[in-house]
Amino acid sequence: MCGIIGIVGTTEVASALYDGLTVLQHRGQDAAGIATVEGARLRLHKGNGLVRDVFNQTSMAGLRGRIGIGHCRYPTAGSEGSAEAQPFYVNSPYGIAFAHNGNLVNAEALRREMFEDDRRHINTDSDSEVLLNVLAHELQIQDRMALTPDHIFKAVAGVHARARGGYACISLILGYGLLAFRDPNGIRPLVLGERVTGEGREYAVASESVALDILGFKRLRDVAPGEAVFITDNGQLFTRMCADSATHAPCIFEYVYLARPDSMIENVSVYKARLRMGQKLAEKILRERPDHGIDAVIPIPDTARTAASALAETLGVPFREGFVKNRYIGRTFIMPGQGERVKSVRRKLNPVELEFRKKNVLLVDDSIVRGTTSRQIIQMARDAGAKNVYFASAAPPVRYPNVYGIDMPAASELVAAGHSEKEVEKVLGADWLIYQDLQDLILAVQDGNDELKHFDTSCFSGEYVTGLDKAYLEQIEMLRSDDAKAARRSA
Repeated sequence: MCGIIGIVGTTEVASALYDGLTVLQHRGQDAAGIATVEGARLRLHKGNGLVRDVFNQTSMAGLRGRIGIGHCRYPTAGSEGSAEAQPFYVNSPYGIAFAHNGNLVNAEALRREMFEDDRRHINTDSDSEVLLNVLAHELQIQDRMALTPDHIFKAVAGVHARARGGYACISLILGYGLLAFRDPNGIRPLVLGERVTGEGREYAVASESVALDILGFKRLRDVAPGEAVFITDNGQLFTRMCADSATHAPCIFEYVYLARPDSMIENVSVYKARLRMGQKLAEKILRERPDHGIDAVIPIPDTARTAASALAETLGVPFREGFVKNRYIGRTFIMPGQGERVKSVRRKLNPVELEFRKKNVLLVDDSIVRGTTSRQIIQMARDAGAKNVYFASAAPPVRYPNVYGIDMPAASELVAAGHSEKEVEKVLGADWLIYQDLQDLILAVQDGNDELKHFDTSCFSGEYVTGLDKAYLEQIEMLRSDDAKAARRSA
């Protein structure tokens, strides 16, 4: 889960890239970077931290050029440390800067191929650098002094033939323009927009439409699965399908948690999808417990607020803000270690006691992953005087790791893995726990676009659209466990 943006403009683009990254910051808070092209030179600045911390007046002044890309990083397996901040760069052929959102499931095999067959050295543990070098190799074997869009699209087809996983990519090819492409299943999102100014037509691509909105770009459409978009230095737009037909399966967790509610993904409003999630969950409550006795519905801020409001309205129960959030604490989902996550919950949320005292409250969250945060919040509600604490998840039980760009923990650290809902209820300490049904979640998103027939629901269903071998799951189990991460940080 990273944020990417690229712009081909008619004037300097660095400040627009910066602004775009600030509204994609929810997609990654670990590192940020911007690369621009000025003439034959690449300008690059990146580092660890939030966008506002990585860039200052001096660094922004050095990012000259009217074409550029930006990235904010959320580290997944094997992707931590300042050396792995993006965009990445290789000087051969042509000079290519590259930013990537997603995760490859055959990165290790590709890494060996790069060294043994393509004679390319990968300098980090990041699969993004692997993907960049695959693209560079495919461009190089076109064996042309001057690339045409046709050559570039053939190179992207070569990438699709070799890479497996979820990926949305943006790159700068020096002397040619900006290239963006999306994996054949369309797992990770990518949207195309345009803006007409007094100087001419400009184009932008980004992870979410909200980045286009803030910059005044009109959203044209989502980049199709397997499609490549190439925008030349002088602003000419070329597109082509570069992969064989595959199952279109966007990540459903984007709608549950990852994306901003004011974004459109696959022509579906994330906000409206979350409203429908709340309605579906309320209908399940009314089926299972028509005499529920709930006095108030309280969201866990912020991503659950939309679903909770619709749930309360459908139940006919008051919606109340029972927790005040400290907005200067990052998202606990992407905290680096379990100990840090535990400490951060108390720093992040404080209950409004009057909304809990002597009440039966239904707490609503977007999902339950490890369960650590949920367990603490339920206890906070009890300590504030709640009579009974019910807990609802707008998503089904998370029982499997997500391997396409979300750093969900090892399966052994998922609270629902191998457990019934009643067992999870006991672990969390809730008086009643209710999960969204998977089919209801699918319908809640699908209702916005009838053409969406499939989704990546792997973290709920264990069905991986690209296919996986057992060895890969064992590998990420070792990489993603909190113990493994702690060992790497202390090494």
